[in-house]
Amino acid sequence: MLPSNRTYGFWLALARIFTGVLFVVHALPKFTNAGAFLPPDGFIVKMVSNGIASTGGPYHDFLSDVVLPNIGIFAQCVRAGEALVGCSLILGLFARLGGIGAMFLMVNYILVGGASGTIQGWTGLEGAVFTLGALNALLPTGRVLGFDALLARTRAPRVASAPSGPVAAEFVEERPLDGPSAPRD
Repeated sequence: MLPSNRTYGFWLALARIFTGVLFVVHALPKFTNAGAFLPPDGFIVKMVSNGIASTGGPYHDFLSDVVLPNIGIFAQCVRAGEALVGCSLILGLFARLGGIGAMFLMVNYILVGGASGTIQGWTGLEGAVFTLGALNALLPTGRVLGFDALLARTRAPRVASAPSGPVAAEFVEERPLDGPSAPRD
């Protein structure tokens, strides 16, 4: 016998919360010890510089022409994105959007690492978290132990209640058929 939908929902909610905790754990030091992450001497500068050295093509051009000159803005976006994705997944509030955000961040981390074309690039921690993000993006993981369940209830269409009392049959007069109603070949 298969487990109930409620059981599946509970385990999916735990996977969602675990993914959110991963993001919050990685985002918190970016806020509490900002100097170690933010420019001019933070980790993000080293990460982008290594990405420029190890990538090619359009992503290389994006890193060197767009990200590096605006590294301060991108650093703020990275740490805010990680915090928002983590909170979204922990709370189960817009969990599908949080899953898409997780996938977006992980693809960028894999690309900046220069390992997108290798199996090692997709089977490491970033690849696993990408898969967890996809799980949250594709399945309604916020519907159990999350605020998405409350939102779904408020958005659900109201079904008219059935009339009370006995149901009476209704007879409609029709003209009898003159012959077969199916077309002949």
